[in-house]
Amino acid sequence: MSSTHHGRHEYGQNFLCDRRVVADIVKIVARTTGPIVEIGAGDGALTLPLQRLDRPLTAIEIDRRRARRLADRTSAEVVSTDFLRYRLPQTPHVVVGNLPFHLTTAILRRLLYGPGWTDAVLLMQWEVARRRAAVGGATMMTAQWWPWFEFGLARQVSAESFRPRPGVDAGLLTITRRDEPLIPCAERRRYQALVHQVFTGRGRGLAQILRPQVDRRWLQANGIHPSALPRDLSAQQWAALFAAVS
Repeated sequence: MSSTHHGRHEYGQNFLCDRRVVADIVKIVARTTGPIVEIGAGDGALTLPLQRLDRPLTAIEIDRRRARRLADRTSAEVVSTDFLRYRLPQTPHVVVGNLPFHLTTAILRRLLYGPGWTDAVLLMQWEVARRRAAVGGATMMTAQWWPWFEFGLARQVSAESFRPRPGVDAGLLTITRRDEPLIPCAERRRYQALVHQVFTGRGRGLAQILRPQVDRRWLQANGIHPSALPRDLSAQQWAALFAAVS
């Protein structure tokens, strides 16, 4: 949630105050198309620069007083509500936001299950952003959504870029909905159940975890070392595994 002022903190807001980071976010959003929905607009540190892109812009802000003040300063539509209760448009749009750290996972899940949006540009805790982007290996959550979304890590953002200053740095995560899913959407539940089964399966490597569903020859043919762990698989390898066991 973005602001150039310190503001109240009861909503878990760490307000973005670094103009260089704002500029980087706007540049990323400028490479996308369509209306923009901003999560946690605060006092408009992102809202005002985003409106210069001359695209339809909806700013969501839970704090009613901030929402009223921002509505007087921007041409964007300002909606005072909790984003977790906001109904996302069914039509294509882009989501941007500086997420309250304690709500990061809840907001991510809300988005991943949500319709319509094509791109998301999100500030969150650095370690969470790294894990979601599969830096050092994929998490179960990332692997479960990889066939439909691409995750990227744009940059690290110092804790000094926020007021109040959080205890950890932030990371700028990008999520793009794939034009062509690696697995049909109708198979999502079955695929995600497989990912859960593999991540929680017993064994010291995939050769043991996946036995007897696939053998070592299949692993080698798909570029997977027998001792590799679930976190080591790529999106394409997960899709291939789902096809093999289905």
